[in-house]
Amino acid sequence: MSPASCAPPIITVRRVDYGNAREAQALVGLLDGYARDPAGGGAPLSDAVKQGLPQALRQRPQAFSVIAWAAEPGSPYGEVPVGLINCLEGFSTFACKPLVNVHDVAVAPQWRGHRIAQRMLQAVEAIARERGACKLTLEVLSGNHSALRAYEREGFAAYTLKPGMGQAQFLQKPLQDAVAHPLPAAH
Repeated sequence: MSPASCAPPIITVRRVDYGNAREAQALVGLLDGYARDPAGGGAPLSDAVKQGLPQALRQRPQAFSVIAWAAEPGSPYGEVPVGLINCLEGFSTFACKPLVNVHDVAVAPQWRGHRIAQRMLQAVEAIARERGACKLTLEVLSGNHSALRAYEREGFAAYTLKPGMGQAQFLQKPLQDAVAHPLPAAH
């Protein structure tokens, strides 16, 4: 089955078991595809990241991920991974509750336009509610218009405390000496 076929694709979204080799491989493959995309920085993940990421996420109880799987009868498992969201729990001091940051959203290029991100964001919201989170946060490049529209459809909006003070800006200060490889500008 391909996304262009006439029948609507059967998509399931499941939380990732970082200890499951197949799911870990799907996570790394989808994230590497996103990293290679212009919206993800345009460069592949390093071998060290590819090898270490599932275990590093597994060691962090504040991390969780979901993968969207499309039914594909000809594949060895009957389904293929088509989308990924990685999340990290933070904390809102103003609400004294956890928050969930949607850190990475990736949809395989041939599956874009099928509301895969919408389905994954709904699963993320359900998990965030289970954790007692007060909100979801995310960052998006201002030039990624299709992602902005998708997030707005799901209820995301620019963050403001008081309109006269303007919107929050996402800033970073890379700590090159703290990592084994340079960080892409957006991460």
